[in-house]
Order: sequence, then C-alpha cells, then structure tokens
Amino acid sequence: MPAIRIIRRTRLTPARAWLRLTDWERHGAEVPLTRTIIETDPPTRVGTRFTARTGVGRITFDDPMEVTVWQPPEGVSTGLVRLVKHGRAVTGRAEIEVRPAPAGGCEVEWREELRVRGLGRLFDPLVAAAARFLFARALDALLRP
Repeated sequence: MPAIRIIRRTRLTPARAWLRLTDWERHGAEVPLTRTIIETDPPTRVGTRFTARTGVGRITFDDPMEVTVWQPPEGVSTGLVRLVKHGRAVTGRAEIEVRPAPAGGCEVEWREELRVRGLGRLFDPLVAAAARFLFARALDALLRP
C-alpha cells in the first residue's frame, strides 16, 4: 500500500488551519473534476461520512470516507483527524495532523495510505506519485492565506 507524507508550514493559527483542512466540501473544490457529498449532519465528528466523487459525466468513481478520529487542536495540543476510505475503487486511510509551531503559525502533516483495486504493487510508485501531486496541490490551496 503506497504511503504518502506531505508537510507544510503556514502562518495560519492551528485553529484556522484546522477549519480549512476539515472543510470537506472545500477539498472537492481543490481536486480537479471532484466534488464532495456530505452524507451526515454537521458538525464533523467521529462517524461523519462523505464521498469525494471524481470524474466527468457518467465516467466517475466514488471515494467514500468516514471520520474515525476527531481531535481538534486546542491551545498547544496537536489536532488529528483520521479518515478511513471505504470505496470499491480506493481503500486505505488518511490522517491530517495540525501542530502549533514554536515561532507562531502551525505545521500540517498529511499522511495517506491507499490502494487502488485492480492495480498490483507494481503500480504503487505511480499511484504514490499521482496522489502526492494531487494531495500536495490541494493542501497548498487549502492553506493559502
């Protein structure tokens, strides 16, 4: 299962970064050809479910996810959200961690482990490179002041 790790530093406060990073609909707006469908009532918490639908017209695939850990940052504590992917095409998990930085702002770490069904381990480097590119692009856009 390819593992992806992306770290970014931002001047945003941990609370502000957290709000942006856990705005699931905004994620869909930052990933090309994707929209996010929220399936549970707000606010986000353990058990929240949503689906990222990617594609054009009838050629789409769904990436359904569920929040399994929800710990917003408070004061100097680190925030952590874990998502489990329950899709037919994509499985795995993602974690977003938000840590206060000593000089102000915060550091964000996005970790993802995913498997695309039907693709063997031979394709892991290609899957990891594509995912790293897409997730880094989305992360940069979400953290843009």
